[in-house]
Formats: sequence, C-alpha cells, structure tokens
Amino acid sequence: MKTAVSIVAYYYSKMDLQIKTVRYQDQIDAIKQIRTKVFQEEQGVAAELEFDGLDDDATHFLAYLDNQPVATARIREISETTAKIERLAVLPAARKQGIGKRLMEQALAAIARQNKVTAVVHAQEYIAKLYQQLGFEAVGEKFIEADIIHLKMIKNLLK
Repeated sequence: MKTAVSIVAYYYSKMDLQIKTVRYQDQIDAIKQIRTKVFQEEQGVAAELEFDGLDDDATHFLAYLDNQPVATARIREISETTAKIERLAVLPAARKQGIGKRLMEQALAAIARQNKVTAVVHAQEYIAKLYQQLGFEAVGEKFIEADIIHLKMIKNLLK
C-alpha cells in the first residue's frame, strides 16, 4: 500500500499546517521521534509493541506545523474492504490545535480513494470522542492493548 507523496495544506490564522503522505523509510527519523515521545515516553508503551514491523507496508502521514514535523499516523490494509488507522500521535506542544483531527480526515480521505468500505481504529479511551466526531462508532467491549484501555471503533465510508 505504498503511495507517492501528496500534500494537503491547511492554513489557520496563526499557523501553517501541512499534512504529507510519506514513505516510512524516507521519513523514518521524524516518525520515530514523534511516536517514541508520545507512545514510549509519555504512555510507557514498549518499543517492540510500538515498532511492530508493519510500518514498511503501511501508508504514513506526517503533519508539519511551521515546517516542523509534529504529528503522524499510519494506515494499514486489513482486507479488500477495510483499512485500519493506527499510531495517531501529536507532540505535546502541538496539541489542542485540531492537528489530530486533520490527520484523521486526511487518512479517511486516503482510505476512501482506495475504495474501502470500512475504516477501523483501536481508540485509546480518552480520545474516543475525537473519533466519534469523525463518524466512528464503538463496537464491542473495552479492551486492554499495551496496558492502555481501548475501544474498537468503526466508520462505514458509504454513509
């Protein structure tokens, strides 16, 4: 599911946000820096869980605020009709500016372009509201992943 680089720019009153679709190997340092800070240092996720060997086959997104990488996410194909959005991470200094939501919108648009029917996330409980705002619905019971409470959430892209 490797793709060529595409750029979508969002301009806000006092910030210049660009979201780029990138190849993992081309942006490995920026992606690892963000995910290490958010998942390993802040949340205590083990490196072997965070860096699971699935990155090379995923589509990655990097958000740049004033030309600095501040957030990332990835998409993995689960089946012919379903893709999973994972590893959404925003650096602390860039939070509360809508960057995570914009990354999710970009990821959902990419999934729709791939003619997928369903998008899936394993949402950490504290951020589930963001996914609900984007049209995701919780399915099943809460579960523990990497010692963190999660909810499986799905979005039907045909609605």
